[in-house]
Amino acid sequence: MQTRRNFIATLGVAALGIASREAMASSEILAPRRKLKRIGLQLYTVRDLMKTDLPGTLSKVAAIGYKEVEFAGYFGRTPVQIRELLRRDGLSSPSTHLPFESLESGWQKQLDDAKGIGHHWATIAWIPEDKRKTLDDWKRHADSFNKAGAQAKAAGMRFAYHNHDFELRSVDGQRPLDILLTSTDPSLVDFEMDLYWVKFGGGDPLDFFNRYPKRFAMVHVKDSSGPPDNRMVDVGQGTIDFRSIFAQSQKAGIKHYFVEHDQPADPIATIRNSYNYLHRLTF
Repeated sequence: MQTRRNFIATLGVAALGIASREAMASSEILAPRRKLKRIGLQLYTVRDLMKTDLPGTLSKVAAIGYKEVEFAGYFGRTPVQIRELLRRDGLSSPSTHLPFESLESGWQKQLDDAKGIGHHWATIAWIPEDKRKTLDDWKRHADSFNKAGAQAKAAGMRFAYHNHDFELRSVDGQRPLDILLTSTDPSLVDFEMDLYWVKFGGGDPLDFFNRYPKRFAMVHVKDSSGPPDNRMVDVGQGTIDFRSIFAQSQKAGIKHYFVEHDQPADPIATIRNSYNYLHRLTF
């Protein structure tokens, strides 16, 4: 027979279970799962289509559901023409990729054109191999980024740098990406983290977010098949844990998310698959 003490204990356990479930439900109400509000595309993914039909390609990108695009070349169009095409398809373009050489010649013209289109970030996407041999090279680049960032700020814009994997390879015991992050002024220089290349280079996006909070205004959302070959795959079909990464967006400072695939077999299928995955994703 159940004693009074056992009966009371049973009631207590039941009450704790109810309270626990109510607390969990309350926490979910207070902190609901988030979703990406605007999904972007780095147009390098569809560059071959852009070469032959830039207006039509932008229309296809918009029809899939993308709201933002990041340029990697304008294929002979003027800033006015690009701005009009974006307006036609209801797209915005927060960022554009610009050649490293423009830092040495014509940077102000690049900023003027970018601002005319409506970009907010002027982003350098690559440093030539012959210009990144030593630690001193990287320190000079950091100084150059600060100067370019000051010009961008004076124009009402922002400067950013996009990484590959070579910034994570040790040079005299230091990672170049750490040098750039510690030697650039956060008020002048932002970073666009390519999630695939950070993982490919042996880094951890969350570690960078913890050590350099608010420095990563943008990310390239690119997936990896994982070891041993680490192939690029459609977003959501690989091994990168985007849910955990996006959950730290506020800490990282992320404002824009651009899907990218460097060599897609079918560019339109890839950007559609990637968009559909991200549109459903909660974090």
